[in-house]
Amino acid sequence: MKNWKFYNALFARVLLVMIPFFFCVFLIYKTFYYNALLVGFVVLLLLAEMYFFVKNQSLFYDKMLLSILQNDFSSNFPEEHKTDNFRNLFLLYDKLRFQRQEQTSKERIYQSILNNIDTATLILEKEGEDWNLFLMNDCFSNLFKVPKVSHWKYLKNYLPSLCEEIEKMGFTELKSAISIKIEEQDLQTFMLQTSHTKTYDKEYFIILLDSIQRVIEKKEKEAWINLMKIISHELMNSLTPIRALSQNLLQIVDQEALEEDDFEDIKSSISTIINRSDHLQAFVENYRKLAMLPTPTKKMTSINVLFEDCLRVMSPILKAENVELVNEINSSRSILIDKSQMEQVIINLITNSIYALKEKNEKKMFLSAYTENNRFFITISDNGKGIDTEIRDKVFLPFFTTRKDGAGIGLTLSKNIIEAHGGYLSYQTDEDRTSFVICLI
Repeated sequence: MKNWKFYNALFARVLLVMIPFFFCVFLIYKTFYYNALLVGFVVLLLLAEMYFFVKNQSLFYDKMLLSILQNDFSSNFPEEHKTDNFRNLFLLYDKLRFQRQEQTSKERIYQSILNNIDTATLILEKEGEDWNLFLMNDCFSNLFKVPKVSHWKYLKNYLPSLCEEIEKMGFTELKSAISIKIEEQDLQTFMLQTSHTKTYDKEYFIILLDSIQRVIEKKEKEAWINLMKIISHELMNSLTPIRALSQNLLQIVDQEALEEDDFEDIKSSISTIINRSDHLQAFVENYRKLAMLPTPTKKMTSINVLFEDCLRVMSPILKAENVELVNEINSSRSILIDKSQMEQVIINLITNSIYALKEKNEKKMFLSAYTENNRFFITISDNGKGIDTEIRDKVFLPFFTTRKDGAGIGLTLSKNIIEAHGGYLSYQTDEDRTSFVICLI
């Protein structure tokens, strides 16, 4: 770094030393020894002053550089040094201090985020051949009753089963279930997921643990909350008008004399109350169907026969709606199912596809079946409007529907039937096709 003020000051001091030095030599040459001794003393003073000047400059540089190297930006330096000889050094110091503050702020934000998630998170940092604990979030510490230790060997004292499992796999990436005993409690099952990453010369190992029981409880709670919202909505849609009409009827019959219009109001109100009561009765009946699904009576059933019977029922509707059916099912296989329940599922899925194709000019439906990994899959697809992103997590929710005349139990009932058969029902959606997939094990 070129610093002309420093060099100018140093050059001036060298001149101040050289001039009396040569004058001292001249005096010695002229044998003015006492005078030469006095001038020589002045030269020594000037040399000492120049030495301390250079030393102070070097010490200040060393102090600044040491602060930067140690990431210590708490030092306060004189204001006059910030403009003269050390201006560029101070610019570097201030820039690095700002970057350090910014990095510290981000680290606190990341740590705050990690401390507020429900997944137990542990991050290890490799130093040489050993692993140190880089970060442990609050969920991990609270869940396993572990203090925030700094070294892997200390963690092994608290969670030997976890540490042994990871060491056995050689700190490689894995995803599996693991049973961990917390203090004196019974063994608990967790989903363990690990990942390995490198940044520059640093190596990190990330450990994520989710309590399977807690995940299930959370999902169940969310499902109950959503279900109660829908039930409350349906009940209020019927009870509110029934209450209002009942109050209106009470006011009418309290009159001393009834007119012709009053009888019409009474008739209309009673008719509406009956309609809403019928709606409530149907709603309760649908809920009963979901809650009291009978155990499947399974028999070996031909795939072709199953679909022939379903399509015999649905063909008139498909023809009336101008839906082109592409049936790729031609299997000699038989599967162990409750035929009537499975027909109910397939007919419901075909009906939903017909509804999804309502607004399409070219209406196509596809049926297919295949075997993979000892599992049998049935796929019902269409090129309809698809499933909107905002409702994809609600399609199997009881009583949720986007159809004005729908009860909202078709997909839920279908899902329950498939699960009662030991399989599962899922869906896939892309730009040009939506598919519902039945998997039977």
